[in-house]
Amino acid sequence: MFERFTDRARSVVKGAVTEAKALQQEKVGTEHLLLAMLDDDPEGAGGGVAGRVLRDAGASADDIRARIKSHLEQGPRGLDEADAEALRQIGIDLDAVRQKIEATFGEGALRPRTRPPSRGLFGLRRRRYIAGGPFSPRAKKVLELSLREALRLKHKYIGTEHVLLGMIREGEGLGVLVLTEAGVELDDLRRRVEVEIRAAAA
Repeated sequence: MFERFTDRARSVVKGAVTEAKALQQEKVGTEHLLLAMLDDDPEGAGGGVAGRVLRDAGASADDIRARIKSHLEQGPRGLDEADAEALRQIGIDLDAVRQKIEATFGEGALRPRTRPPSRGLFGLRRRRYIAGGPFSPRAKKVLELSLREALRLKHKYIGTEHVLLGMIREGEGLGVLVLTEAGVELDDLRRRVEVEIRAAAA
């Protein structure tokens, strides 16, 4: 599939790996793909379609990065107040559970941890990812859907615009969540991408 990716789309995928490392995450998620699209040449004239459309729709790399960090600090899919209230109704106090765990295992025990690179033969650093490679299942799904979007549009290549359409179509990853929190409407975003594609073809 990657042989169909344009140079810019490949650059976004590589950028997502860099973003995941910068955020000390073992897996590349949809949020890292989103950050890489937003960081794709924001000032220059040669930026990819996805980055331009995202910025035109009101998404900014700094805001999205802050929102992602906030979610990562809460841990995987942090529970909101409604979830906490529902658990209190059946006798589970999340704050008490957190306090007990931190008292037993230390402060920050519930935060996701990353593994440092292991040392291989002769002490050389070797990257170590958990089974399945560096991409999360959702990020893999987004990349698969980017191919489907390209085929739907009868394109023989996969560009950043197809990756963004794949993310919108997947619809459930952290990338989409922080976009909607930032006030970006997904239907409007899809429409903007398709308008941009038609304009480029004219």
